[in-house]
Amino acid sequence: MNIAIFGMGYVGAVSAACLARDGHHVIGVDVDPGKLDLLRKGHSPIVEEGIQELTADVVTKGRLQVTDDVGEAIRQTALSFVCVGTPSQPNGSQDLGAIEHVASQIGEALAGMDSYHVVVIRSTVRPGTVIDRVLPLLEQHSGKTLGEGFGLAFQPEFLREGTSIRDYDNPPFTVVGGDSQRTLDCVKPVFEHLPCEFVGTDIGTAEMLKYACNAFHAVKIVFANEIGRLSQSMGVDSLEVMRLVTQDKQLNISPAYLRPGFAFGGSCLPKDLRALLYMAKEQDADLPMLGGVIPSNQQQVQHALDYILASGKRRVGMVGLSFKSGTDDLRESPLVTLAEQLIGKGIDLQIHDPNVQLSRLIGANRRYIEEKLPHIGRLLVDDCSTLIQDAELVVLGLSDAHLVEQVVTHAGEDQTVLDLVGIPGRDRLRCGYRGVCW
Repeated sequence: MNIAIFGMGYVGAVSAACLARDGHHVIGVDVDPGKLDLLRKGHSPIVEEGIQELTADVVTKGRLQVTDDVGEAIRQTALSFVCVGTPSQPNGSQDLGAIEHVASQIGEALAGMDSYHVVVIRSTVRPGTVIDRVLPLLEQHSGKTLGEGFGLAFQPEFLREGTSIRDYDNPPFTVVGGDSQRTLDCVKPVFEHLPCEFVGTDIGTAEMLKYACNAFHAVKIVFANEIGRLSQSMGVDSLEVMRLVTQDKQLNISPAYLRPGFAFGGSCLPKDLRALLYMAKEQDADLPMLGGVIPSNQQQVQHALDYILASGKRRVGMVGLSFKSGTDDLRESPLVTLAEQLIGKGIDLQIHDPNVQLSRLIGANRRYIEEKLPHIGRLLVDDCSTLIQDAELVVLGLSDAHLVEQVVTHAGEDQTVLDLVGIPGRDRLRCGYRGVCW
């Protein structure tokens, strides 16, 4: 394909060289004459393992050319990648000046073209930027509309400095958020030879994905370092601890728990996290990230409470009370916390949990609810369908299939479901719907 790349910085220079190596004809566009002079001589403007040799090769073969003429680049290509910088401003927001300038120039170039052109933004931008900031400029300056004169997409890049060529050739996946299937079909052939899955999604998801990935990487580094500081203070080998942590591919390094939902609870996670933080206090080890976990977890309960109170609905039915499905364990259940707060706000609350019925509870759990939560015990009802039908708002706190089916079957048009678990098939619901954080 004939491809234009705007911005010959780190991502642009690597992408241009790799795309040209793969057989495409690439036109690199930049406003910096120094970079353009280097590239014309076969020298890359960045320092990276293997990039100088690769750049020299593709320039010599005529597969990579450069220009500062945007119109020329657009006229000769069918696909553009925008890789200009989006640096931080003093308040932490992004400076979108470069990307907006390039979008305006591309729009002006598209005005004189009859062929369909796809513009792919690779610069890291906050969700909404491509549709709210880039698209209007393209349409304004081209006189064309999205889907007719041009396509628009966002493709996050995951290139690490020092290993970018290897990362380009061996990505975990290729994700492209596109405005249409036509746009995705134009981009896919460029990357389908790579040894990974090509994932087409919407533009907003792709924009947010880059931030989520980088934030997760930062969290992992800080987590390992906080465990390291505490381990060191207690004479424990933190390298061995974390080596073993990462050996667990079922829970630790896996999709387990990495799904938006309600707060955590139960007898293990809160207790052990508090114990860890107390150990740190004893050792004078400051662990601010881990210290923020419990307050953040409590905020998720508050988030659900705020929505319920703001809804104005006074009759609430809660499906679930234990801290997770398949257990009657009420210890540190976030659903218990939510129920207590609703009661305190004067909400008319009823609760159904198939595993938490007073007539069936024995031992410690029965004593716990009789001694600690007698007011909640009086609100338990046996029949889930009746609870749902009587409620204005249903809080679904358990993911059991039969409970989900009850909600789908019995919740009517004048009711709302607050989903804390992410139920499948929610398109079957006849009622109003709200996810706790989606």
